[in-house]
Amino acid sequence: MVRVIEREQRTGRTTDVPSPRGGSAAHGSDFLQLDADDAPRGGKADWLVGQLRRAMADGRLTVGSRLPPTRVLAAELRVSRGVVAEAYRRLTEDGHVEGRRRGGTVVVAVSPALPFPAADTVSGPAPVTPRPVGPGTLFVERPGPDVFDALRTAPSRIDFTPGRPDLTAFPRAAWLRAERAVLTGLSAEHLGYGDPRGAPELRRAVAGWLARGRGIRVEPEEVIVVAGTAQALTLLHPVLATDGIDAVAVEDPGSLGTRQHLEHGGLATPPVPVDDDGVRVDALRATGARAVLLTPAHQFPTGVVTSGERRRELLSWAADGGLIVEDDYDAEHRYDRPPVPALRALLDDRVCYLGSVSKLLAPALRIGWVVPPRRHREALVDAKRFTDLGNAVLPQLVLARLMESGALERQLRLLRGRHRRRRDEMIRALADHLPGAVVHGAAAGLHLTVTYAPDVPDTELATAALARGVKVQPLSWHRQLTGRPGLVLGYAATPAGVIPEGVASLGEALRTLAA
Repeated sequence: MVRVIEREQRTGRTTDVPSPRGGSAAHGSDFLQLDADDAPRGGKADWLVGQLRRAMADGRLTVGSRLPPTRVLAAELRVSRGVVAEAYRRLTEDGHVEGRRRGGTVVVAVSPALPFPAADTVSGPAPVTPRPVGPGTLFVERPGPDVFDALRTAPSRIDFTPGRPDLTAFPRAAWLRAERAVLTGLSAEHLGYGDPRGAPELRRAVAGWLARGRGIRVEPEEVIVVAGTAQALTLLHPVLATDGIDAVAVEDPGSLGTRQHLEHGGLATPPVPVDDDGVRVDALRATGARAVLLTPAHQFPTGVVTSGERRRELLSWAADGGLIVEDDYDAEHRYDRPPVPALRALLDDRVCYLGSVSKLLAPALRIGWVVPPRRHREALVDAKRFTDLGNAVLPQLVLARLMESGALERQLRLLRGRHRRRRDEMIRALADHLPGAVVHGAAAGLHLTVTYAPDVPDTELATAALARGVKVQPLSWHRQLTGRPGLVLGYAATPAGVIPEGVASLGEALRTLAA
């Protein structure tokens, strides 16, 4: 057989090219120029997963790209079909690809392009100076109202921003089926201006959802549909002011974003410490505030569940004239503990309940609900009416159909399994790369909070992490009172196979700063 020896220009490696007149079939695949000879012995599936992830990160594979059938790619690479099937299975579990029967295996999510050098090309530790992002610099100054916008657009390899669900798992097929069914049976009347309280179909579906999942028995007439919790808080500002309330106490640590919304409405936000049982009611009484905003089912960011004794103290405080604003932001996402009822289920006339589908489906839908005390209901409806005349009706009808058909509950079961695997992967990685760190709030939710022993300011650690391409939030962002440094790490939106790499970068950054 005549052989032509070609030398690859980039690597200097010699390759045997068979004669076109005979011999074995051509090596490798035209798809991404893959060559299984590059794979380590016994690690072909790992190699193939790495090659496909790299192609997604650098833009060669974009969302919507189709992967070759397992049989075809296996034949081209001269590997067993099981190797390709295993690689596709792992990418599916990570949320990168999705099998669509006759549609094949399709890329549904990609990592951002790598703006930072790969680890094996870096000589010496990565720089830890703050990275300018838009106006000002992240993590250095006191966070302003645009800080989350700046963080969202900051380039990174791996994003551990908390509060994001796995958006690749959005039930597109179920949503399209529900949308077609809604449009098929839609009357012309539905295309006019809707009820500012929300479509009756969605208010009825939400009432059923809350009764089944949160123990809240409420009539559809008591539900007001809003554009997420952010709008609910904005609508509450003038209502509370009319009631003589000029301060809403907040948990500490507690959500920076929620606090910013309250402060934007001119409300004071006195901090109330949180301990292992939840918010301290003695400290709440000491603030003199007549209202408090709480996350009792899964406190943000610590993950504490408000204990039974503390709930009784809170209800006693509310019965004396206080108002509890209950932000039930991610109560459905629980893994290792039984459900706890909402406070609204225990004292309806002193609790204003807020919920949404932002953590369950997608923030982009901008659909949430408020179940206010009776005395505030009409004022909130007026505020909604004069703000936007009500939410868009078509998405409300589609969501109502998903809720009433059981599709939303099926989606929740799917997400629980996926999120649990990613949480477990992050906990294992933290044990490997941040030994001695304390993990908080692992039993439920979409994030972990981690505190660590070295006396390193968490803003400096977040800066060093971002310099290495890993995006996190410092715990101090969510504090008004002093406390231990820490990080708030979202895991739900990050593929399991990527999590260890991101946590390893955090460990490197912490060791560099502590040295």
